[in-house]
Amino acid sequence: MRPTATDFAALAGRLLLALMFVLAGFSKLGNFDGTAAYVASGGLPLPALLAAGTIALEIGAGLALAVGYRARWAALALAAFTLLASVLFHAYWAAPPERQTTEMLMFMKNLAVAGGMLMVFALGPGGFSVDARRAR
Repeated sequence: MRPTATDFAALAGRLLLALMFVLAGFSKLGNFDGTAAYVASGGLPLPALLAAGTIALEIGAGLALAVGYRARWAALALAAFTLLASVLFHAYWAAPPERQTTEMLMFMKNLAVAGGMLMVFALGPGGFSVDARRAR
């Protein structure tokens, strides 16, 4: 099979989407107590457990997305996580006036990321992926 522009674009898209999650996961891992405190500030129960789960999801699914291993499911999990985190932590409609613009931008950015993830779920990871190699 000869690589196509679509294969290159899908690879670039997966890597760019994955980069955000992998870097965020390692950042949270390096500041676990701060991450758990941030989770607790959102009023969520079991903040340490949720922080650990978030880190595992961001790094694990992010790396899976990057290499294209079970990429559709990794993308779907990250889309759901991103939408949930947006509602819980970037609720611009409930933010103080001085934070509304920033929170709205974060919320809209997350919607766009979730949209990209849903595109990976719908269309697959492309030819340069572990999934494509396994299908041969």
